Amino acid sequence: MSDAAQPTAAEVRAAAEAVKAALDHHLAAVERRTGDDDTAVYDAFNALAAAAESYDELLYDRYDEVTPFEIPGAQDTLPPYAGPEEPNALSVLIRRDYAVVEPPRLLAQAQRIADLDREGRGEYAAVVGSSVHAALGVLFGEYEPDEIASRHTEFGLEEGDSTLWVTAAEELPEAGEWLGAPFDEADPQLVVCRFDVSAVFDEDEPEEEPRMAADGS
Repeated sequence: MSDAAQPTAAEVRAAAEAVKAALDHHLAAVERRTGDDDTAVYDAFNALAAAAESYDELLYDRYDEVTPFEIPGAQDTLPPYAGPEEPNALSVLIRRDYAVVEPPRLLAQAQRIADLDREGRGEYAAVVGSSVHAALGVLFGEYEPDEIASRHTEFGLEEGDSTLWVTAAEELPEAGEWLGAPFDEADPQLVVCRFDVSAVFDEDEPEEEPRMAADGS
């Protein structure tokens, strides 16, 4: 960053004072909380996160230094739980990203599956050839997603980010009701817990980061 664009020392000091004030406000909100889903605590937490992030950025821009702590931003937290106290049903929403890093391995595995299908049941199995699209269709048609997740390297895939949300409901929806748009009803306020996996948590050893709903469910 050029000298002209750098924040002033006074701006950095003001940001530090804002963090101190946000800490006091957050503690006061916690001390006055009226329940596990007190919105004042949630708002104070987000204000503290924003103040800390702003200070950290200004400190780095001005002095090339960072703070020794990290407060997750609002986008990294769950809102207060607003679902049923005793859920009668639940939905499990999963997203897993993969990179196709070894197409030959993927194609070979898919062709093996296709050949076994043709030999074992006498049915016609399309030759995969050089089509990664066809190979993925064969692979995910044969194996459950959890098995692919545990054996992804065998199939020439590399894991990216993944997340799993457990959401609560009063009752199961009608059969076929949401199949046209399966993820449109993913309401964060109904999330009981979520589990995220990403290299951003630990570049050397990615690990599951569980996030609980604000009421501790």
